Amino acid sequence: MRVLPLILVLAVAAFAGNPSSPDRGKLPPPPKAKVEPVTDVVQGTTIVDPYRYLEDGKNPETQKFVEDELAYTRSVLDPLPGRDKLHQRLADLMAIGTLGTPQVGGPWIFYTRRDVGQNQPVLYVRNGLRGEDRALVDVNKMSKDALIALDWWYPSHDGKYVTYGTSPNGSEESTLRVVETATGKELSEAIERTRFSSIAWLKDDSGFYYTRHPKKGEVPAGEEVYYSKVFFHVLGSDPAKDPLIFGEGRKPQDVPGVTLSEDDRWLLIPVFQGWAKTELYLKDRKSDAPPVTVVAGKDFIYNGQVYKDKLYIHTNEGAPRFRVFVTEAAKPQRENWKELIPESDAVLTEADIFGGRMVANYEQNAHSLLKVLPLAGGAAVEIPMPTIGSITGLGGDYDTTNAFFGFHSYTVPPSIYHFDLKNVPQSGTAPAATLMRKVEAPVDPSKYEVEQVWFNSKDGTKVPMFLVHQKGLKKTGNTPTLLSGYGGFNISRTPVFNRSVYIFLEHGGIYADVQLRGGAEFGEEWHRAGMLENKQNVFDDFIAAAEYLIKEKYTDREHLAISGGSNGGLLVGAAMTQRPDLYRAVICAVPLLDMIRYQNFQIAKLWIPEYGSSEDPKQFQWLYAYSPYHHVKDGTKYPAVMFMTADTDTRVDPMHAKKMAARMQAANGGDRPILLRIETKAGHGQGKPVSKQVEEQTDVYTFLFWQLGIRP
Repeated sequence: MRVLPLILVLAVAAFAGNPSSPDRGKLPPPPKAKVEPVTDVVQGTTIVDPYRYLEDGKNPETQKFVEDELAYTRSVLDPLPGRDKLHQRLADLMAIGTLGTPQVGGPWIFYTRRDVGQNQPVLYVRNGLRGEDRALVDVNKMSKDALIALDWWYPSHDGKYVTYGTSPNGSEESTLRVVETATGKELSEAIERTRFSSIAWLKDDSGFYYTRHPKKGEVPAGEEVYYSKVFFHVLGSDPAKDPLIFGEGRKPQDVPGVTLSEDDRWLLIPVFQGWAKTELYLKDRKSDAPPVTVVAGKDFIYNGQVYKDKLYIHTNEGAPRFRVFVTEAAKPQRENWKELIPESDAVLTEADIFGGRMVANYEQNAHSLLKVLPLAGGAAVEIPMPTIGSITGLGGDYDTTNAFFGFHSYTVPPSIYHFDLKNVPQSGTAPAATLMRKVEAPVDPSKYEVEQVWFNSKDGTKVPMFLVHQKGLKKTGNTPTLLSGYGGFNISRTPVFNRSVYIFLEHGGIYADVQLRGGAEFGEEWHRAGMLENKQNVFDDFIAAAEYLIKEKYTDREHLAISGGSNGGLLVGAAMTQRPDLYRAVICAVPLLDMIRYQNFQIAKLWIPEYGSSEDPKQFQWLYAYSPYHHVKDGTKYPAVMFMTADTDTRVDPMHAKKMAARMQAANGGDRPILLRIETKAGHGQGKPVSKQVEEQTDVYTFLFWQLGIRP
């Protein structure tokens, strides 16, 4: 690490004496990044990029910039009083375990669990509901630094085998392997390039369909992350000789998946084309004919399942909150579909066939409902939820009545519930599900309460927001508040158990979680109202949420912080460039910020259906209107900002945070710090070991407590 000049060390030491004071004195200036302008003309608009070289992580100037920024960030954060105390409490909070939703394979029940003291979740298996848990795949033992992650896993139908993917350093570049459940023996399979792989096992366990990406040399350089195709693998055979089943000649960004019917006859292939569009293809394995088109070329989402020669289709076609159709698998074309489950006022997010019945997960006003319906159509039976919260997944199979769901909420740690479909009546209300396992947490949820408020956005749209705080909160108008959101990619922002935020709540803070347009909380109309040309609505909603919190005397501008990651990083990036006066502090994690060039890096071409691309003249205008990097203004007094990224992020390129930090440090007309935090062995966040999470969150809350005037 570079040695800081003595004057900088002394200045930081003097400054750090009173971190909670709003008039904290002046920080030493940040490092000055080299300015090396590059001028482009994009769709007739001249754009000057002063830090283009920072896009190249191997450039010596970029490496020097990173080294200087890391040294500066450490010099600011490390001396702050109370940091050790925060670290100790966060270590306890982040150690709180995790639970994944069980999946069923014959007599076996599989689920992931991370216990206290473990860095990564372990895949466990038990024989039957009352069987003893046994570790089947423990990635904690695969590396000394816990930087190998379990990315995904699929049991075969009878549970004899499990395919799973692992990757190092948060890269998500998975290698597929197979383990025998009864013995824990690893088979010889090792199939690379299986990022986000979809798997469908044959019933006799002889092989499986799967998806994989091409290797270098098979496609244009740098595009190996695209061109996903479906292959078939026979256990024990050479993966290099696996026959191609589907995907030849398709668009590079198409992402296929695979599912098999209960009798192995029908292979259903949904093809993901963005977060608002899919296609469906169906292959009759009794025929040598290629897959037939079920539906293609429409601007809707389709998914499905084949059971007893009937195809059940879950879609938002003509129903923004989704519905289910059914048709004969031998006649799958659209004209043969019949509506089975109509659209309702709740969003039907998932529909699975378990034990010969349909189990449906709904969301209403951003919290979960669970219903069971007959496959022949008819009334739904609701399974009571433990409280207002979120179902994290469903588990079961077509030939077992045992079913499971994962559940958590702001004040409810992760839990697993079991219900037996034999006990669910054909009408009325089902008995409550049975708690199978829960995570023990060193917090007292009874001290906190959750309220849902609604406010009007700029255009009058009503938007909901959850507020979590200690019971008996009095509106003083200056309570430290952390506002967070996402607003994109058809992803719902529902109640979750956020471990680290408890340290904020314990110190009297308010956590505000807003359900912005662009998400899935109210169906596809809500999503489309926040994508492409409507993306500004998301930022308007978020800004309106901040204004509501101030207007209603929850907080003020000196005590309001905002945070977001990934698409949420874009959210707070746009919010702070459009309304820099509104917030005291910003946490901007693994963000997208240069929206003119974002599509040129990592897997970002997959996101063009959501954002658009500057290569299209019309879409360029949308993107340039809000692109945070291009709206930094010299001399503006910006809030305190901490950018967070990772050099091994294979989703959002770290160039966004690097360029934005350099630009804002140069432009900032105020004295609040602009910091850059970079992980060298962690990706977008998936698979990050607990030890790194603790260090990261210690920096986050040290920064926030300092800026919001909270004494640890």
